[in-house]
Amino acid sequence: MAKRKQEEPPKGSPAWMNTFSDLMNLLLCFFVLLFAMSTVDAQKFELIASSFSQSFSIFTAGATAIGDGLLISNGVSQLNELDDYINSMGKASEGEQDNQDNQSLEEMTEALDAEKLKKSEELAEKIEEAIEEQNLEKEVDMEVTSQYVQLSLKGALLFDSGSSELKEEAVPILDKLGLILERYAESVIEIEGHTDNVPISSARFADNNELSSARALSVFKYFTQTTDLDPAMVKHSGRGEYVPVADNSTPEGRAKNRRVEIKIYHTLSAY
Repeated sequence: MAKRKQEEPPKGSPAWMNTFSDLMNLLLCFFVLLFAMSTVDAQKFELIASSFSQSFSIFTAGATAIGDGLLISNGVSQLNELDDYINSMGKASEGEQDNQDNQSLEEMTEALDAEKLKKSEELAEKIEEAIEEQNLEKEVDMEVTSQYVQLSLKGALLFDSGSSELKEEAVPILDKLGLILERYAESVIEIEGHTDNVPISSARFADNNELSSARALSVFKYFTQTTDLDPAMVKHSGRGEYVPVADNSTPEGRAKNRRVEIKIYHTLSAY
């Protein structure tokens, strides 16, 4: 039986390559048309290229590196420059953000302080009018801070020397103050007792700390028993001789230091 003659492969490219080539040509034409229809801002491109060239020398050093056989060394150097540049830009951006955050925080703090002071001044204006109506200008001194309105009463008006018992003539003064507190107190009320620096030692009080605490407690009890103030919103403490407002070396100064302070906080206060 004769051998079957082996068929020779067809000459030229396979038929599927013709179809594939036609498809590639069509895609190329399609993208060329898209590119032709788009617009490129040449000025912006030049600025970007110039920026990269000045920062990293990519465009100018790349060809030289290939020609000189220094591709690896120059490439690594440029990558390091790029890394340093990115890090520096990141740090600068973080620094700018921190500065903006700090500035915003300062502005917010200043705005809040201004609002607190305005609130205190509005409260002080109302209390001052009430003090004038009650004829208490000579008995009560008033000070204003951004946190509270402070009313100060001389210790001699309220107590005998070395005593924490309220004097009878102090009762009308405290009654009028109680009405003012009921009407205008918006938040916490703090009662502080203060003394001069003359040492005290008696059967009841070991030192000025105990005396000032007992005097503040006496005023606290009177207000909570004779007014509708919430005891939970009224604090009392003794500060002894440690917060003087005058010179303890003179009788006049010591008289000013013996006092009871009533601090009226408002709703924006941090107490």
